[in-house]
Amino acid sequence: MEIKELRIGNITIPNNVLMAPLAGYTCYPFRILCQELGAGLCFTEMVSCNGLKYKDKATQKLLFTTPDEKIKAAQLLGSDPRIMEKMARSDYLIPFDIIDINMGCPVPNVFKSGEGSSLMGDLKRASSIIKGCKRSGKAVTVKCRTGLKEDSMIAAEFAKMCEDSGADMISIHGRSRNMMYEGVPYYDQIEQAKSVAKIPVIANGGIFSKEDADKMMNLTGADGVMLARYGFENPFIFSELTNKEIKKDKYTVISEQIELASRCYDETYTIYYIRKLASYCMKKLKGTKQYKAELYKCGNIEELKSIVEKIFNVLVD
Repeated sequence: MEIKELRIGNITIPNNVLMAPLAGYTCYPFRILCQELGAGLCFTEMVSCNGLKYKDKATQKLLFTTPDEKIKAAQLLGSDPRIMEKMARSDYLIPFDIIDINMGCPVPNVFKSGEGSSLMGDLKRASSIIKGCKRSGKAVTVKCRTGLKEDSMIAAEFAKMCEDSGADMISIHGRSRNMMYEGVPYYDQIEQAKSVAKIPVIANGGIFSKEDADKMMNLTGADGVMLARYGFENPFIFSELTNKEIKKDKYTVISEQIELASRCYDETYTIYYIRKLASYCMKKLKGTKQYKAELYKCGNIEELKSIVEKIFNVLVD
C-alpha cells in the first residue's frame, strides 16, 4: 500500500496506518509503542461520556496522556447529543486534538443502551452527536460498521451523513453489527462509502499482514488502513507496513512497556496490562504456552519482569 500523510481537519498525521481504539487495550503506554513503531495515529480506549459526566475515576483514567503523545485522539461513547457535546467541550478533553465517536461497537450491552453501532439505526441522532462534538472546535472522526445487518448495508449513506454533519474522517469496519468480529469484510461497502465521501475514509477489518493491507487498499480505494486486534498481537505490523526500521525485539519492547506503565499507573494495573500484552505477543512463539499460567500468577513487578525475560529472551534465544 502507498504510505502517505493524512489530513484530518486541520491536523496532518505522518501516515495512513492507524491503530483502532480497543477497549481494555489501547492505554497510554500501548499508544506510545504504536507511535514509536510507526503508526500514524492511535486512539484511546472508548471513553463513556456518562462515566465522565458522573466523574467516574476509572473512566477518567482512560484519558491519561502526556506531551510525549504527539497527536492525541480520544474515542467517546454515548447516545445523548447534549451529553456528548458537553463532554467534548469539557476540561477532560482539553489535551486532545481529535475526538472519535464510537458508532461501531457491536457488543450487546452497548448496543442495547443505544450507543455504538446502535446509532447506525438512527441517522438523525448520529448526525446530532457529530454536530455537537464538532462544536468543541476539535477535529471529529467517526468509527462505524457497514450497517446493522448484512441485508441492510448503509456504509455509503452513513459516510455521506457523517461528512454532511461535519466529520473530518470516517473509519469503516467492513462487517455489519450482527457479524461481530468474524467473516470476510465487505470490501464493496467501503468502496461505495469512499466513492461518495470527500473526507478521508479508512478501512478496517481482517487485516493481519502486509498482503491483507494491500488487498484492502486495492479493493476499496480507501485513504488508509486501521489495525485492530492484530495490532496488539504484533505491534511490529506498523513498522512492516510503513517500512520503518526498528531494531528492538519483543523482549525489549515489553520490558520498556513495563517501565513506562509502572511510571504511569499503579502496580496492579501495570501487571494486568502487561499480562494481556505478553499473552498476545507470545501466541506465535514455540514452547511458551506452558508459561502462560506462570505469567498470570505474577504478584508483583519483579516476578513479572522475570517471567517476561524467560518467555521472550531466554526461550527465544
